Amino acid sequence: PAEETFDFDAVEDLSEEERWKEEELWETLSVAENREDLEAEIATLDGLIAQAKQIIQDEGEIKLKDLKASLRQLSQRFSDPKDKKILIFTESRDTLEYLEKKIRDWGYRVNTIHGGMHLEDRIRAEGIFRNETEVLVATEAAGEGINLQFCHLMINYDIPWNPNRLEQRMGRIHRYGQQKEVTVFNLVAEDTREGKVLHKLFDKLEEIRQALGSDKVFDVLSEVLCDQSLSQLLMDAAANARNIDEILRDLDIRVDDAYIARIKENLGESLATRFIDYTRIREMAQRAREHRLIPEYTENWFRKAFVKAGGRLRERKDEFLGVEAVPYPIRQIAEEAAFRKSHGEALKRYPRVTFDKEIAFRNPEIEFVSFGHPLFEALLNWCEREFADALMNGAVFTDPDGRVDGHILFYEGELRDGTGAVAGRRLFGFYAGPDEIRPVPPSVVWDLAEGGPREDQTADIEALKKAVANRAIGLLREYREELFRERQRQAAVKEKYGVRSLEYLIVKLDGELISLYDRKAQGENVDLPIFNKEERKAAYEQALRELKDAVVQERSLTMSMPRFLGLIRVCPAAPKAGEDAVRTEEIERIGMAAAMQYEERQGRTPEDVCAENLGFDIRSGDPDGRIRYIEVKARA
Repeated sequence: PAEETFDFDAVEDLSEEERWKEEELWETLSVAENREDLEAEIATLDGLIAQAKQIIQDEGEIKLKDLKASLRQLSQRFSDPKDKKILIFTESRDTLEYLEKKIRDWGYRVNTIHGGMHLEDRIRAEGIFRNETEVLVATEAAGEGINLQFCHLMINYDIPWNPNRLEQRMGRIHRYGQQKEVTVFNLVAEDTREGKVLHKLFDKLEEIRQALGSDKVFDVLSEVLCDQSLSQLLMDAAANARNIDEILRDLDIRVDDAYIARIKENLGESLATRFIDYTRIREMAQRAREHRLIPEYTENWFRKAFVKAGGRLRERKDEFLGVEAVPYPIRQIAEEAAFRKSHGEALKRYPRVTFDKEIAFRNPEIEFVSFGHPLFEALLNWCEREFADALMNGAVFTDPDGRVDGHILFYEGELRDGTGAVAGRRLFGFYAGPDEIRPVPPSVVWDLAEGGPREDQTADIEALKKAVANRAIGLLREYREELFRERQRQAAVKEKYGVRSLEYLIVKLDGELISLYDRKAQGENVDLPIFNKEERKAAYEQALRELKDAVVQERSLTMSMPRFLGLIRVCPAAPKAGEDAVRTEEIERIGMAAAMQYEERQGRTPEDVCAENLGFDIRSGDPDGRIRYIEVKARA
C-alpha cells in the first residue's frame, strides 16, 4: 500500500468537527511491528491511563489547580455578578466535558458551547450564559454567530498552535462594543519548550498592543506577527528541531515606528477609516428618531402587546424591565423552524431587558430587545396573525388639537431586486379629509388619542382607496429611487472591497500553491494540502463570480402595487369648557416665527419641516450635532 504522511497544515485547514474525527483516527494508530511490541505498548498505555485517572481523582493536575485558582481570583475581583462572567476556551470536546464537570463540582453554574452544536443551539447557550450561568466553557468554533461582548474575563485552558484559531478566541471579547477592560489568563507551562515560545509571544503581543494603542492585535494575530509562523515555531520547539534561543530570537521583534506602520497597513486601518461613514450613521439614527423608531415607542408597543398576549413583566428597581414569563402563543411562534432559522431562538424569560441601544451598548450583559430580536419579532408575528382582520375593520381616534376630521389610510409598498428577494418595504399613510388628500407619516397615530365620539360610523372604503391609489403609487416610486441610490452605494462598496478581498485571497493561494508544487517536484508528499488549497481557491473564485452577479441583480429593483392594510377614522376633539382661545393659520405662522427666532438666539440652526408631516414642526441642530424636535402650538 502507498505510504501516507501527516501534514500539519492540511489538518489545521479542517473544520473543528473534521479535526476531531481525524484525532479519533490517530488514537487507533500504533508503531508496533509485532505482537510483543503491541503488548508492551498496551501495557505502557495502561500505566499512563492509571496515572492519569489518579491525577484526575486527586485533582493533582497542575493546570487544573491553576484553573481553579484563576476562577477564584477572577470571581473575587468583582462584586457585581454581571462582571463575574468567565469564558474558558479549550481545544477538544473531551476536555470541554471534563472541565464542565469539574467546574460544576466546584460550585459554579456552568454551561458549554462547541462546534458540534447548531447555530440556534449556540444562540440559546449564549442566552443562558448571559442570564443564568457564571462560566462558559467553549471551543473556538463556538463563538461563530453569537455575541460574547458582555463578558470581559477569559481563560485559555490550552493554547492552539494555529494563530488564526488563537486570534478567533481573543477576538470574541475584544470586539467593537466591549465596554470594560478585558482580562485574559493563559495557562501555559513555562518550563516546557513550547511554553517558553508562548510566554515570549504573549509578552511581545502586549508590547505591540501598547505601541499600537489598540486591542486589534488580538483580532488579527497573524497580521501582527507579519513574517513569523507561530505554528512552525511551536512545532520546531516541540520537536527540538532548532535551538530554543534561536526560536525565541525570531519572536524578539523590534517594535519601532516602521514596524507599527507595517502592522497598521496589514490591519487595513486606513481602509477601514475610509470605509466607515460616520456622518451617514448619524443621519440614519436621526431618521429613525424622526420616524418614531426610538426606545420609548418600541417599549410602549412591546409592553401593551406583551401583556395582551398573556405575558408577565416586572418593573425592576434598577429601571430595567424584567420579562418574567414568555406566554405560550409567543413561544409557539418562536419554536417554528422557519422563524428560528430567520431570527434565532427566544428564551422563556429575560431577567433584565432594555429597548435603548445606547444603554445596551454600555451594559452588554443587558438584553437589548428591539426589531430583529427573536422575542420582539415573535411578538410582532403574533400581532399580525391575531389582529390583521382588525385593521380592515378600522378604529376611531381623536385629534387632541381639533384640526383633523377625516380618515387615514395605510398602505405597504414592497420592492424586490433581481434575485427575487425583498429589497425593502415601507409603510405609507394618507389623510383623506373633506377637501384634501395628502400623505402623512404613519407615526401620526402616536399623537392621537384612542377612541372617539363616532365609533359606530361606517366609511366607503372603496371610494377612499380609489381617491388615494395614485398618490400611493407615486410615493412608492419615490421610495424606489431612494432605495436605488442606496443600492448603488452598497454595490460600489462591494465592488471595491468585497471583490478586492476575494482577488487578494485568490492571489495569495496562488503563491502558496506555487510553493507546494515546488516541494512536490522535490519529492515531498504534499498532495493533500495542494488538494485543499485548490479546493479553497475554486471556492473563492466561485464566490467572486457570485458576488459580481449579485451586485448586478441587487441594482435591479421592481415594484408591485401598494397593498392596502387598513384605515382609521380621526375625529376632532371637542373644545374644552371655557376655552375661548382661537387659532388660525396666521396665528400658527406667528408662533412658528417666534420659535425659529428663539432657536437662532440660542445658537442653534432651526429648519421648518411642517410640510413633511413628521409629527413635529422644527428640526433644530446645535454646533455639536445634537438635534431638537419641536412641535409648535400657537393660540390667541
